Amino acid sequence: MRVLVVEDDRDAAATLLALLRDEGHAAETVHKAGDVWHTVPRFDPDVVLIDIGLPDRSGYEVAQKIRGRFGDDKPYLIAVTAWNKRSDKILAKLAGFNDHIGKPYDPNDLLRLLADFKSSGVNGSAT
Repeated sequence: MRVLVVEDDRDAAATLLALLRDEGHAAETVHKAGDVWHTVPRFDPDVVLIDIGLPDRSGYEVAQKIRGRFGDDKPYLIAVTAWNKRSDKILAKLAGFNDHIGKPYDPNDLLRLLADFKSSGVNGSAT
């Protein structure tokens, strides 16, 4: 799959990119929300992993803008964030995220989530 990582922590982004590429996914990263708008149309990701706590906009805003511009079907949006309270998960769902995974996360859980999406092709739940 084509996976875009939106993560301001460069070390975390590099680790995630390596994990995704090791699993055979085409992966790219951006470190600011402002770079998403040019990358999504060019890269055409199947999945976008978005940190909520970005420096220039919240991940919620990024998800809303992606949904507003590209619709509900694609890309599949996953919040990958330390914002893990129930209220954060509700806000993620309302913003247009399909799923939510909390930091720190087990890489196998993330890979399983991606595999489930790939095999089903249906939207999940942010709760």
